[in-house]
Amino acid sequence: MRIAIDTGGTFTDCVYLEDAGVKVLKVLSTPEDPGSAVAQAVQTVADGKVPLVRHGTTVGTNALLERKGARVAFITTAGFEDTISIGRQARAHLYDWFATPPPCIVPSELRFGIMERTAPDGTILRRPAQAELSELAEKLRASGAESIAISLLFSFANPENERAVAEALRPLGLPISVSHVILPEFREYERASTVSVNAYLGPKAGSYLQRLDDNLRQSCHCAGFDVMQSSGGIIPAGFAAEQPVRTVLSGPAGGVIGAFRIAQQCGLSKIIAFDMGGTSTDVSLVDAGEGGPRATNEALISQMPISVPMLDIHTVGAGGGSLARFDKAGILHVGPESAGASPGPICYGRGTQPTVSDANLILGRLHPEHFLDGKLRLDLERTRLYMEKARGPMGTVKDFASGIVLLAEAAMERAIRLISVERGHDPREFTLVAFGGAGPLHACALASALRMPRVLVPTLPGALSAMGILLADTVRDYSKTVMLKADADFGPHFSELEASSAADSDGAARGMAVRSFDLRYPGQGYELNVPAGPDFVERFHRAHKKRYGYADERKNVEVVNIRLRVTIPGEGVDMPSFPHGDGDPGQALIETRPMIFEGKMKPGKMYRREHLEPGDRMDGPAIVVEYSATTVIPPGWTALVDPYKNLMMEV
Repeated sequence: MRIAIDTGGTFTDCVYLEDAGVKVLKVLSTPEDPGSAVAQAVQTVADGKVPLVRHGTTVGTNALLERKGARVAFITTAGFEDTISIGRQARAHLYDWFATPPPCIVPSELRFGIMERTAPDGTILRRPAQAELSELAEKLRASGAESIAISLLFSFANPENERAVAEALRPLGLPISVSHVILPEFREYERASTVSVNAYLGPKAGSYLQRLDDNLRQSCHCAGFDVMQSSGGIIPAGFAAEQPVRTVLSGPAGGVIGAFRIAQQCGLSKIIAFDMGGTSTDVSLVDAGEGGPRATNEALISQMPISVPMLDIHTVGAGGGSLARFDKAGILHVGPESAGASPGPICYGRGTQPTVSDANLILGRLHPEHFLDGKLRLDLERTRLYMEKARGPMGTVKDFASGIVLLAEAAMERAIRLISVERGHDPREFTLVAFGGAGPLHACALASALRMPRVLVPTLPGALSAMGILLADTVRDYSKTVMLKADADFGPHFSELEASSAADSDGAARGMAVRSFDLRYPGQGYELNVPAGPDFVERFHRAHKKRYGYADERKNVEVVNIRLRVTIPGEGVDMPSFPHGDGDPGQALIETRPMIFEGKMKPGKMYRREHLEPGDRMDGPAIVVEYSATTVIPPGWTALVDPYKNLMMEV
């Protein structure tokens, strides 16, 4: 039995295969112990069967965002101790004179330098003295450090000194993260930051995954436990515990993979994945003509550079549980703070602060009796009462609710513009694939603002991230900095990476290996990744022109890094097609009810999605309710059910 679970801020989504069909279970997340909700979901659906479990976790993400990781000691070459704090001197808010950056995850008293030096070409100029290493071990023992990060200068070229330091500190019994294992690439600050984040998350994420693994094996006789990584591939839980830095976008990556697979099935090559959950919204641009979901090695999470491969996903703090508040000047703000699962929105019965979900309930876009198939009744009167208390200078509760929704949608629209317009893509050429528990509520409004031609709401939209985790391939990434001209012989270097792949115990060497290069023009400080092949230089010129508007084919091209991705394809899931119906959605009609659009009350129809058939057509205003989500069809929009029972909406 195959089970995939995605832990969100409000709900934990479980997708599983039963009787050759895909089923969904949603349980409330347990932020104080995320594994509790995961174990509960697995035990509920396993029902005595031996499950294979895949998991998208937010434990590492939350620890980094909330600065609740381990107490990390940072070891580097003497004189470079403060690299981790100084960074690149880039300001997140250029014109905000009073902006306060988040504190460095390594306090100054836990930064240690040792006398050693490796040259840029890998020559060992000075080895660390044993006496100094012994003294360092004593300092660490007395420091209260819970984890160690080691990042020596030029260790990517020759890790000998780094290995010596790690071996000298191993008797301390603390988790040790070393940069030549985590990220054997140049750029000392990004390498130091990445390995420090790994050490920061290690104890918490590692113990969480180990406890959950033990729990699942004891309670469900779990036959295997894997974790989604930020790059869109699956890794064994043991490896994820050693390198949790690879899981910081674990759940959102599952959503992108799921959206891409659904789009392929529908014949769509250009999509923007739009995942709106309870706490945040994640957007990602996918172009099948460019190889599908795009990865980046330049992610910035909580203002910390993380340079391991991860899908290019942009996140904003706007979700169904995002809190609405007025500042001292009476200006309305929505997010990034969230009500989460506890206390949750007002309508869940425990919260007292207005959220986006509460606003949608007031506007008639959520139905009190048809949320989660009636398993969670939304309290409309309680919501009206608390919204009335909190509406501030807004005219009416309905005006307040409309303002909340407009602000949330404005934040999400900016996020989509960032990944499309600002990177040279025209959103009018893309289909918006909306999922997450709240995504289909706002998708058409965003598409209208961006003049996108259509919106696709897949089946099981509230659990598509878990579905993507279920469908994902097993992936391992390897890299090496080479700094060579494009006409060099890269065979020996790729052979080295392939040997590392073959040495891994999880079977990655049995997969399909894909080579690629990070390329740049001389003097540039950034690279573009292109697949290896006889025409890789020409491909680089074309990619550079598309991204930056120009290319100079007269210049030599430098190969900065080589990369190897080893993939073992995951087991597919057959999504059946269904015969065309008569085009009349009347059998799915529940009722006609008032809904508010653009400040005006309008009668709209409410349909149950499970009763819709391919070919059924619905004109807005309308809402479509189902177990995992609610879809809003605004006035002027039309929804059509396709052969796979996806909703295709057009204006």
